[in-house]
Amino acid sequence: MRSTLSSFLFPARRCAAVAAMTAALIAAPCSAADGYTMGDFETVPKIDAHLHLHGASQHAWLALARKDNFRALTINVDYPDFPALDQQRKVASALGHKHGQQVAWVATFSTDGFDRDGWTAATLKDLDGAIADGAVGVKVWKNIGMSLRDSQGKLVMIDDARFSPLFDGLAHRGVMVLGHQGEPHNCWLPVAQMTVNNDREYFKNHPAYHMYLHPDMPGYEQQMAARDRMLVRHPTLRFTGVHLASLEYDIERIGRFLDAHPGARLDIAARIGQLQYQSQRDRERVRAFFIKYQDRLMYGSDLAQSADQSDASFVADMDTVWRRDWRYFVTGDSLTVPELDRPVRGLSLPRQVIDKLYRINAEQAYPTAWH
Repeated sequence: MRSTLSSFLFPARRCAAVAAMTAALIAAPCSAADGYTMGDFETVPKIDAHLHLHGASQHAWLALARKDNFRALTINVDYPDFPALDQQRKVASALGHKHGQQVAWVATFSTDGFDRDGWTAATLKDLDGAIADGAVGVKVWKNIGMSLRDSQGKLVMIDDARFSPLFDGLAHRGVMVLGHQGEPHNCWLPVAQMTVNNDREYFKNHPAYHMYLHPDMPGYEQQMAARDRMLVRHPTLRFTGVHLASLEYDIERIGRFLDAHPGARLDIAARIGQLQYQSQRDRERVRAFFIKYQDRLMYGSDLAQSADQSDASFVADMDTVWRRDWRYFVTGDSLTVPELDRPVRGLSLPRQVIDKLYRINAEQAYPTAWH
């Protein structure tokens, strides 16, 4: 509608001039005056809107976060390799109460018995308790659609009618739902055709999760279509598609998703390598994407401390990732990243875009967090 009105209100010559000026602004590199530098890293307030803090003591992480000027959103997930759900919630709640200005948290739920009478009411009651305790959102994980089966042995997708009362209840409560549906597009490709090293390594070592090897399972497009149908059926649901809504391989498709779901937001956690792969091939296209959708994207690292990892090692990894990602988004430097075999040039995004990516959008998405 906006483009139609513009064409009606402005003469063609003026429209062309406006379009040219807009394109030039998008393509222009940042100057020192309108962009940040590596020297600004510790002085600019930032939010990591997707990580997983599991340890009972987080003194080392908190010290790093203060030094690097980060706040965080720690997310509970019904993931077998993570601690039990009650332990995740206990740790997250304690951090929220003791360090609420620095750490906020997202609850989740178990799908056990989801097709039994009373499951929805019991689950909403449990989540109400988590929200009353300070949770600022609810995570819905990829087990729905990729591994969850009902009592008849049938695989259950995210748009299954049996989940509708749950999403209705969360929409009514105004709760932000963080959705991780499906996997990276690479999951459905042969290893040799995958675009980033971390996907090649992971799926080579975990063939059970490599969907290319399991053609009997739902395909990538089926996963995406089920998620989109769920959103259409629940138009008032507040929704953040984590991991770029599993559309990471194509920024044009991400843009179409955002256009089709104007209330949705995305985080970029664990998919920055996919963006870098695309910016190796067309840097200005990726840069323009971040500028166009600057109000809809949130930074996240998706880091989690493994059971056998020391606090010092975890903190060192986090500092490295945080600084490397900042360099990619803020500077025009050529940098080496583990996901790619060749260097990639940073995007040198404008300061206002960085502020939204790293802080403002998360504050708006989770208005009760970090108080």
